[in-house]
Amino acid sequence: MKKSLSALCAVALAGTAAQAATVSVNDSSAPWLGYMNVFELPANGGAFLWGSGWGIADLNAVFDDGAGTVTMSPNTIGDPDPYWYQGGGAPGNAGNKLMEANMYQELNDGSLSGTNVNFSGEIKSNTFTSAHSATVFIRDYAADFSSFNETRVSADVGAFSIDLATDAGAGRVVQWGITVLGENVWFTDVAPFGSVVVSTVPAPGAMALLGLGGLAATRRRRNA
Repeated sequence: MKKSLSALCAVALAGTAAQAATVSVNDSSAPWLGYMNVFELPANGGAFLWGSGWGIADLNAVFDDGAGTVTMSPNTIGDPDPYWYQGGGAPGNAGNKLMEANMYQELNDGSLSGTNVNFSGEIKSNTFTSAHSATVFIRDYAADFSSFNETRVSADVGAFSIDLATDAGAGRVVQWGITVLGENVWFTDVAPFGSVVVSTVPAPGAMALLGLGGLAATRRRRNA
């Protein structure tokens, strides 16, 4: 195939061993980015239509810093146009698009190029029905976003830990985060479709990665 994720990085270099970095989930103060990909429903051919940067709130991601969690629920579109909802937006009317909401953080200065990146955290709950799915990922993009490598796993309840050996090319962009995929839902109908809740408490022993302030959101190519 990007709930602002905060980078927490423990970097180690021993002898000639490859550099390693660990990133994790953090609270709403982290430099989160959002991107939405929009597709036709599978019944209508499933074609990719367009993608663009979105605000975190528009991804239906809600932080509870007191509880140390972020919750992502199915996407809702306020526009009742039939482009978005079958028969127009109204309670009970099914969505007319497949939405891929990506909430993520990134390092775009090449500092994670040629490293082994580990993304770890905890899924507190996942109550999505079969209409939606959630995954956690690490992506390693070429500097021009023309290609990427990816590790992705289902956001199953419990601790997760995934790894990706990034390419060593100059200017590569590394992203890590959470994706929710499924049809858009009218805002009064969200609850029965479920949600995914992720802990924003940093993993024990992780070190805050310096120099994250001021990262600029750049437009993304379609995620696979």
